[in-house]
Amino acid sequence: MPRPRVVITGVSGITPLANDIGTTWKRLVAGESGIGPITLFDASEYTSRIAGEVKNFNPENYMTAKQAKRMDRFTQFAVAAAKMLVEDASLTLDEKTKEDLGVVLGVGLGGLQTIEAQHTKLMEAGPNKISAFMIPMLISNMAPGQISIFIGARGANIVTTTACASGIHAIGTAFSEILLGRANRLISGGVESTITPLGVAGFTALKALSTHYNDEPQKASRPFDAKRDGFVIGEGAGLLLLENLDAARERGAKIYAEVVGYGASGDAHHMTAPLDTGEGMATAMTRALKDARLAPEAITHINAHATSTQLNDSTETKAMKIAFGDHARNLKISATKSMTGHLLGAAGGIETVFTALALHDGVLPGTVNLEYPDPACDLNYLSSGSERCECEYAMCNSFGFGGTNASIILKKWQD
Repeated sequence: MPRPRVVITGVSGITPLANDIGTTWKRLVAGESGIGPITLFDASEYTSRIAGEVKNFNPENYMTAKQAKRMDRFTQFAVAAAKMLVEDASLTLDEKTKEDLGVVLGVGLGGLQTIEAQHTKLMEAGPNKISAFMIPMLISNMAPGQISIFIGARGANIVTTTACASGIHAIGTAFSEILLGRANRLISGGVESTITPLGVAGFTALKALSTHYNDEPQKASRPFDAKRDGFVIGEGAGLLLLENLDAARERGAKIYAEVVGYGASGDAHHMTAPLDTGEGMATAMTRALKDARLAPEAITHINAHATSTQLNDSTETKAMKIAFGDHARNLKISATKSMTGHLLGAAGGIETVFTALALHDGVLPGTVNLEYPDPACDLNYLSSGSERCECEYAMCNSFGFGGTNASIILKKWQD
């Protein structure tokens, strides 16, 4: 018996490139960068002073000032992106729809902004001055929780927290829930906002962030380039509406792409470093191919995890060679973090959105700043800009601390 088909019927995004997905996609395809100096706090004493910040975001465009005050920035992004998603999907929120509509969202770190602000208040004014909303503001599941509250979604309400793989794990979970018949319609993707003094200091202490391009921030994120020196921290949201095909057809929904495969694995290796043979990452890709019932040769395009760190980029290259064999050299690979920075728990969400739009529009985003190719990274990374391509299948990868790996496969929509 054939399994249900799962389609993407809405997309939204808040990114360093723009506060909406249409402008974000246009700028991404044009090869523009959203990376600049940190303005959210005084970073003058930091060795890394650049980030992919969301600019000019006003939460009061999506909620009241009182509601915004009771949310961390990452949750504000979630609610705003969800409202834009519902609009993009032309989803009517009647009682029947609300009963069946759920939220499965990826969040990597949660409310660092709230933790830091409330800790300062504790130290300066004492425990009786801590906000009664501190805990519900900082916990990761408040992102899907607040979406549910704002739009009335009474279906499953779940957060996945698997570092930088959170977004794709959320999408894979939502995909699985629909395949199992537990839901017909789920909002999924990822959100994150950790460009804070503590967040940047923590990643700097790990020597994970780029420090050599503070005077040229738009050149700092350099996936697969020999002169890369770390990732650029970013923030934002990337959401998708996943629907059972029959439910989507019943309401006459437009369709961006179809979700056909999901794979996950663990390196069982190290807290922060990937298994450098590439085998762990490759396992997630091959499991996604198996789930989609596809040969490796079916995949044309990959939106790579491609963080711009020395070990990740070379390891992902090895992994693609293991998973795809000789076909790896035929893949058309995009590294969109070169323009957005690394959105951490939101990365898999927004990059799956980019993958869906690439299939829908027939345009593969390029990879900027790949000027000095690393000999260890010798595949086709679309460094000459965006490319027209009517691809049938595409994959998106996300990997995270703790050795957690996730891959999702999308198919160009064909009725």
